[in-house]
Amino acid sequence: MKCIAVPFDQLDPFAVYGICKARQDVFVVEQTCPYPDLDGRDVEPETRHVLLMDDDALFGYARVLDDGDCWRIGRVLLAPEARGRGLADVIMHTALSVSKGRDVVLDAQSPLAPWYATFGFAVSGPEFLEDGIPHTPMRLTR
Repeated sequence: MKCIAVPFDQLDPFAVYGICKARQDVFVVEQTCPYPDLDGRDVEPETRHVLLMDDDALFGYARVLDDGDCWRIGRVLLAPEARGRGLADVIMHTALSVSKGRDVVLDAQSPLAPWYATFGFAVSGPEFLEDGIPHTPMRLTR
């Protein structure tokens, strides 16, 4: 298995399809959260797509956005068959390696806030509902 971070213009069409399908499968279907996933930020020049691959199969994903004064990590997911094996740690380490020089923020699904804390993230605001799921804003101060 390998984990890479690349800009949109370096993704081939099959990778883009795999990313869209994985995000749809996890967030829209599994978590029953219909939302406009294609928000225009995927194609921004500074955005990095973190892909956990096993041969040609996408097992995990995260997106790193340039929010100006900080980086933002989002869309963190693992395919169901990859869960429970510590592979999400690999995705986060890769995402953090490309988000150097500035603070990093994310909106954790609240049950996962303790896991994000293991990477140095701290709660930075009150819990809120997004698509019916409790989220906790968190920040890694650098």
